[in-house]
Formats: sequence, C-alpha cells, structure tokens
Amino acid sequence: MGVAVDEFDPRTAPDADLLALKRLVYDHRIVVLRNQDLSPADFVAFGRRLGEVETYYQPMYHHPEYPEIFVSSNVKEEGEQVGVPQTGKFWHHDYSFMPNPFGLTLIYPQVVPQKNRGTFFIDMARAYQDLPEELKAEIKGTRSLNSVRRYFKIRPTDVYRPISEVLAEIERETPASAHPTVFTHPVTGEQVLYISEAVTYQLEDAEGTALREDLLTDLFQACGQADTTFEHANIHLQTFDKGDLLVWDNRALVHRALHTPNPEPTVSYRVTVHDEHEFYPGIGARPTAG
Repeated sequence: MGVAVDEFDPRTAPDADLLALKRLVYDHRIVVLRNQDLSPADFVAFGRRLGEVETYYQPMYHHPEYPEIFVSSNVKEEGEQVGVPQTGKFWHHDYSFMPNPFGLTLIYPQVVPQKNRGTFFIDMARAYQDLPEELKAEIKGTRSLNSVRRYFKIRPTDVYRPISEVLAEIERETPASAHPTVFTHPVTGEQVLYISEAVTYQLEDAEGTALREDLLTDLFQACGQADTTFEHANIHLQTFDKGDLLVWDNRALVHRALHTPNPEPTVSYRVTVHDEHEFYPGIGARPTAG
C-alpha cells in the first residue's frame, strides 16, 4: 500500500500536479511526500489547495496560531500542553461520527520517535472484497450508526463536572451519524466497508431495525480490526521519517496510531480536507476550493 513522491513542493506545484497527487491517493491510498519543510501557514495553505479545510470541532486540539491544524503531542511547550497526547489509539476513520466526513487526511510529523513510529492502516475496500459472501449478503442495503461517545477525551474544562452532563453534551453536540455500511467510492468505483471499531456501535436495516448484535464482531474479525497482534493480512504499518508528509484516502482507510507502553516524544500536525467529490454518492457534494 502507498507510494512515495520526491521533489514535490506544495507551495509551487501547478494545479495539474495537485490533481495528479489526489489521483495517486485514490489509487494507492497513501502518498508520502518526502523532504518537506513547511511552516504551519504553508501546511494549511497546502490543504486549501486540495479542497475545503475542516477545522476540528474541539478547540483543545487546535494549533495556537492556526486552528485548522489538529495537534497530537505529548511534548509540552514552555510547560504548557499544546494539542492532545495519545490520540488515535483505536481503529477509526476521521470524522465518521459526523454527518459529512472528509475525503483526505494530511499528517505532517514534527517530532518523530526514534524507535517505534508509524500508523496502522486497513484498506476497507479490499476488506469488503475479501468478505465471505454470507456476510456481504447480510449487510447489503444496511447502514451503520457511528458515535464519538466511546472515545471522547475528557477536557480540562470537564474536571469536576458530573459525568451525566458530559454525556448529555456529547449526545447534543455530536449525535450519532448514520452512513451506509457499504458505499461506492466516488472516484475509484470500489465498494467500501464503512465501519470502525472505535466509532461504529450498531448496524440496522433500511427500516431502522437493529441487526444481530454479533454481526459487527464478525465483520471486525474478518477485516482485521479485532486482531490485537496486528498480524492480520489486511493490516499495513506505514512508517515515516522527519520531513515526510502523508496524504491518505479517508474514505477507504481505517487507521490506528502505533503507541507503546513507554512512548517517546512525538508531535504531529493534521489538516483534513473535503475534496471536490461527494464523500459517497447521495451524501451531498462539497464545493471545490478556489
């Protein structure tokens, strides 16, 4: 999975090269742009050249100067926490708990661990293709319900609040979103199994009737998300070096951060982008960035 690209400058690349880059992402899932040296402003500008940038809904993740950048960090700056540590320790698509997720995720590591670094990925189009036919038949025409409630991170402002208030706020601000269990990728035409261990909590038929409780378990086992050894054939570990910038297909890929019991210092910047295509047919198109 994935391709590496050298000598690509996001600041000066012509529009045709940006279109070619996105096509590489759709076809190969992950593109690693090597030897990048971008300022935070450059990184945000690159995202805007690819489409409409989505700012994460919780401010505690924001870069102090550029809220469009989501910061994952266990390194304090002048004694203050910037961003949030230990993010993504579970299989997920970015923003699948929202009504209109985005197509492209951009990750730009700033402080890179020396020993254990990388992100696990599963191509959910390939996973769907390899499902047993009986499972494919069972999920045909169904939809998944997705919620952030299981992995919502408690904020500093939540200290001393009753947990009932926090839970009520989660349900009010980010109610569960329903998406097709399988949808057609708008660019490649592939069928994508759209479930994640962290966020998907129920499958239901077209009438809203819940499907059997262990169906999700069977699907997670089949696609590899239930494998705690990370040895399943579908699981790909993407490593990176300082200067790498990763762009991946958030429609087709679920991912999970590589975390260890004794984590090394690590900082990553993330920008997320709605491209010019519907996330899946019928969800509603997003405008193309100018």
